[in-house]
Amino acid sequence: MNSKKILVFAGPSGVGKSTLCSMVQETYPENFSFAVSATTRPKRGLEVDGIDYYFLSEDEFKKNIKEDAFIEWEEVYAGRYYGTLKSEITRISELGKVTLLDIDVLGALNIKRKYGDEAHIVFVKPESLSVLRQRLEDRGSDSEDDIAVRVERFEKELSFENEFDSVIINYTGKLKEAQLNVINIVEEYIV
Repeated sequence: MNSKKILVFAGPSGVGKSTLCSMVQETYPENFSFAVSATTRPKRGLEVDGIDYYFLSEDEFKKNIKEDAFIEWEEVYAGRYYGTLKSEITRISELGKVTLLDIDVLGALNIKRKYGDEAHIVFVKPESLSVLRQRLEDRGSDSEDDIAVRVERFEKELSFENEFDSVIINYTGKLKEAQLNVINIVEEYIV
């Protein structure tokens, strides 16, 4: 394995980052381990604390910020914090594996600033804003207001696309194509 320590997938909610991360972990179980992010958002459906996210209260999250426990964190939406605990990076590094992250765009850029060439950041995007909106609506876990905020945020995030090491368009109905693109990235830069 080369010097890469972190592989990051970033992009809007509903674009398929988690699906691509799962595929990497299943395809390369000896090489990668997923870092569980922390968040203040409520659980959705059957999500499990410590597996899907570390679900923290806003006070707990802010305490971790003050204690410098995060490698990156962001208030992605008003009152909704997301971050990656340093302890997750350490845990995975001690396993001798590459850390796999599914985080927001600004968090990915912060990881790149801190880790430089040891991190490879991938921007995952849909083919259009209307497709993103439809995916979020189909998911059925967000209110119309939340969807509007997420779509608006994505419009801003697009301006950072050129700062990423790789860009993947996850076309509707063409997941295999996106997965092959990810495998090419992993084979070329990571494994």
